[in-house]
Amino acid sequence: MAAPLLEMRNIETFYGPIMALRGVSLEVPEGKIVTVLGANGAGKTTILKTISGVMEPQKGSIVFGGRPIQKHEPDWVARQGIAHVPEGREIFPFLSVYENLMMGAFTRADRGAVPGDLDAVYGYFPILKERADQPAAYLSGGQQQMLVIGRGLMARPKLMLLDEPSLGLSPLLVQEIFGIIRRLNEERKVTMLLVEQNANMALKVAHHGYVLELGRIVMNDTCERLRESEDVKEFFLGMKEEGARGRRRWKRKKTWR
Repeated sequence: MAAPLLEMRNIETFYGPIMALRGVSLEVPEGKIVTVLGANGAGKTTILKTISGVMEPQKGSIVFGGRPIQKHEPDWVARQGIAHVPEGREIFPFLSVYENLMMGAFTRADRGAVPGDLDAVYGYFPILKERADQPAAYLSGGQQQMLVIGRGLMARPKLMLLDEPSLGLSPLLVQEIFGIIRRLNEERKVTMLLVEQNANMALKVAHHGYVLELGRIVMNDTCERLRESEDVKEFFLGMKEEGARGRRRWKRKKTWR
């Protein structure tokens, strides 16, 4: 069996005295989409920041492409082929759409291939081509999300880290963004680690999933099996057994505890 593209083992990361990740272990196989589900404050964003070098783990190992990457600076990690698409649509508001996209290719040595990749990004996000000369600040929220994903693609990454791509978007835009994420994986074989509160969409697009609670992994399985889990149905998908309210005096406890 081939080694995973990314492997985290027993990672512990702290915010000051507070342990945010408690022995987290996960794997991302090449060519697959892996999702991490969890409530606000569970530690999802911390996982991505730890991988990309923004935060330094106090314990554990992170291996990417067969070599350890923990305790390195974010720019070094990015040069290894990891593109981090952060939460909150972090764009350069006073640069044009085109200039924002070209910032994604800043570290690339193969400059001759950049125009072809730019055309590919415009193919996935035609609105960005239409507004290429406009300041990025004038884009809508959904268009800005397309821009940061496109900027990540311009780095031609081996792995994309996607942090809450559905945050603050309308249901129609969420469908469109996740449709493009699926296409990028199927057509360009982009490997992705997706952290998301919208469990329904994440489990539809990903191949494997992890459930994070209070900084620790409490479940992991294929997304098909996770969708059938009673805990995931009730606590993440909002589904309950018919008549459950009448039979229970107390809220059902999660079985992973």
